[in-house]
Amino acid sequence: MGRRGRAAVVVLGDFGRSPRMQYHALSLARQAFLEVDVIAYGGTDPHGAVLENQSIHLHKMRPIVLEGFPKLLHFFMLPFKALSQFFMLLWYLCIKITAPDVFIVQNPPSVPTLIAVNLASWWRKSTFVVDWHNFGYTLLGLSLGRSHLLVKTYHWLENHYGKKADGSLCVTKAMQHELAQNWGIKATVLYDQPPEFFHPASLQEKHALFCRLKEDLSHPCGIRDCVSFGRVSSAAIHGEEPYANSTLFTTQVDHDIFLKQDRPALIVSSTSWTRDEDFSMLLEAAVMYDRRASAVLNEDDSIEEELLWTDICNGKQYLYPRLLFVITGKGPEREKYEEKIKKLHLKRVAFRTMWLSAEDYPLLLGAADLGVCLHTSSSGLDLPMKVVDMFGCGLPVCAVSFSCIEELVKVEKNGLLFSSSSELADELLAVLPILVGENLRISVVLLCQR
Repeated sequence: MGRRGRAAVVVLGDFGRSPRMQYHALSLARQAFLEVDVIAYGGTDPHGAVLENQSIHLHKMRPIVLEGFPKLLHFFMLPFKALSQFFMLLWYLCIKITAPDVFIVQNPPSVPTLIAVNLASWWRKSTFVVDWHNFGYTLLGLSLGRSHLLVKTYHWLENHYGKKADGSLCVTKAMQHELAQNWGIKATVLYDQPPEFFHPASLQEKHALFCRLKEDLSHPCGIRDCVSFGRVSSAAIHGEEPYANSTLFTTQVDHDIFLKQDRPALIVSSTSWTRDEDFSMLLEAAVMYDRRASAVLNEDDSIEEELLWTDICNGKQYLYPRLLFVITGKGPEREKYEEKIKKLHLKRVAFRTMWLSAEDYPLLLGAADLGVCLHTSSSGLDLPMKVVDMFGCGLPVCAVSFSCIEELVKVEKNGLLFSSSSELADELLAVLPILVGENLRISVVLLCQR
């Protein structure tokens, strides 16, 4: 590693949306004292710690998109796209950057990444390391089916070129076992760890964040809801300036900042809006929470939302708080779920979808009361990075259960698991009691320790 003092991190994707690879780059620069070349697509800005590090050099490739072609031709254009990506990668890896001691490549995607990095490592006499996040062929199988010829071909290429690596990292013990038993690859488990900028937010940080997000949080997803209703009138009742020193969650009096007693519970879920996360489960759980809370409180089914919201704005306390789900991320299925959210008519639950900067996202996690993870994994062998970040912020998590999630979420210690929307609704009702004074995390932690 000391011959050239350089490393190359390769991501055939948006580097700003690849937190694990960002942390690799930071670790190589800060702890191994290497010059780090990052070869990836642009799009989303990485964290400021990456951009500000003088030893990290970003080389942004131009994404190859198949726009302007009929959808029927997209399948036949995939080989052309892969070939174009292959030659573009070779240009950057073999000519554009200085020869490194080691190439560290994110997998998936496997094709053409593993093939190009394998060739470049041979040409430049560098070490070739694969960081296995998941299996590319299982992701492709979500849309084409595991028995499809293209999926089988992809599997063979992923296996063949994965074996050629000089070293392998992986994210779980379950994946390590799978690689050893069925792929003939010896991998080292490297669990994700949150960097220092994931931490519980102070009151000052929360207030500043909510002030920045005030407009995004106030505007509903297509319909008026329990969060957007009566924002100005509620502030007037409590003698506050609605758009100055007051937010949905906090208020500032002189130099002191307070959490509002009637604030909603803030629940955060982040996603790439892909098929391995079924957000229908979350929407169904929200409907169940809404109905069950009304049933427990013996509320008449005919009660109108506006009457309930008026009582909330007037300061009336309820056993079950309003819930505000903030779902962050970009991805292909976002619009589909936003349309579903618009059709929901809930009394106590509201949704917001947004994209946050790399600096604001950790603050949102640090300010939230509960995290929800719907990641299930196409292979069942990887772990959601988002949960690691949530734990770094001291945020308890309700996560959907799958084969290896217990390597990360320890039931009754740092979170809860669920297998259905009904179970998630039960957990929300159990961990979100009346919201008075203290942070909801206390209730969640006490529940987990029972």
